[in-house]
Amino acid sequence: MKAAAPLDYRELARRRLPHFLFEYMDGGAFDEATLARNRADLAAIALRQRVLRDVSGLNLSTRLFGQRLNMPVILGPIGLAGMNARRGEVQAARAAEAAGIPFTLSTVSTCPLDEVRAAVTTPCWFQLYVIRDRGFLRDLLAEALAAGCTTLVFTVDMPVPGTRYRDYRAGLAGAPGMRGALRRVWQGALRPLWAWDVGIRGRPHSLGNVAPVLAGRTGIEDFFAWMRNNFDPAVNWDILDWIRDAWPGQLIVKGILDPDDARQAAAAGVDGIVVSNHGGRQLDGALSTAAALPAIADAVGQRTTVLVDGGVRSGLDVVRMLALGAKGVLLGRAWAYALAGDGGRGVSHLLALMEAEMRVAMALTGVTRVADITPEIVA
Repeated sequence: MKAAAPLDYRELARRRLPHFLFEYMDGGAFDEATLARNRADLAAIALRQRVLRDVSGLNLSTRLFGQRLNMPVILGPIGLAGMNARRGEVQAARAAEAAGIPFTLSTVSTCPLDEVRAAVTTPCWFQLYVIRDRGFLRDLLAEALAAGCTTLVFTVDMPVPGTRYRDYRAGLAGAPGMRGALRRVWQGALRPLWAWDVGIRGRPHSLGNVAPVLAGRTGIEDFFAWMRNNFDPAVNWDILDWIRDAWPGQLIVKGILDPDDARQAAAAGVDGIVVSNHGGRQLDGALSTAAALPAIADAVGQRTTVLVDGGVRSGLDVVRMLALGAKGVLLGRAWAYALAGDGGRGVSHLLALMEAEMRVAMALTGVTRVADITPEIVA
């Protein structure tokens, strides 16, 4: 199968990844109602088709946080993305750099910061979770600064990890010890190309950024146990003062779904927020990001830069999110599928497809600049 459209990469990923890895990437919390809403609510946004507008001078470029982007798209943080392809985060970062957009490295990436930074010439963004161990947090921030990262994406919607039933059914979670390991090895063996290219040639699989606190434990069960035990349910808004003290760069708070929380983040002086429900992986039954975005953009769009993620699978979806009030869009599963489907080449192809779709959507709604994609183009 050859990918002709962005969503084709989901099927390629399903065919090429071991079952437990695909389910981890593809699934959401509980009954996955919010996961489904993210897609359905976005697809329901109708655009106004306009005619006889001179659209010969289309320009997709924009500026975000002092950085010029070739299009208003960022590769958002994906945990364990390096398991989708050999040294996957490195491949994705190179594809993002070639496309002229930022790449965001997850705290729980497979490839460590220094490896990713050495592979590209432009600084990546870095995503940080709220961890109990403030010393570890400070060390991570120091590493990110030393690696030249300019922008911190601080994820705040995970004081406790959501329950994802697919992970239990697939044997990724709740399957400790030899029995769980053998089940995952068997699933990997059923994908021999992945097993050779990623499982063997892609070593080490060490969750590079958190390897120091895992103290030599590298198994999947070690990773999930660390997550359960180290997220901080006692965190509150005071953490932003602590982060500001340790981080001099751009600060973006990710995981905002409520206008009151958006106002509080803006009042704290953050440089940006991401309207996000963690891809439907945390609170099932929460609003979709497409439904939450307009009220948040109205509330704080004049005071801070509003970004969004959730359900975006195409260039048309990017235009829809911009029309609802976002200034930029983070891709999540879309690029993870492409990475699994065809490595860095797949990510580059995905971004080219999305750019082409954005151009068509802009031309047929009668706009030529990203700044002109406003609620006026929503039917």
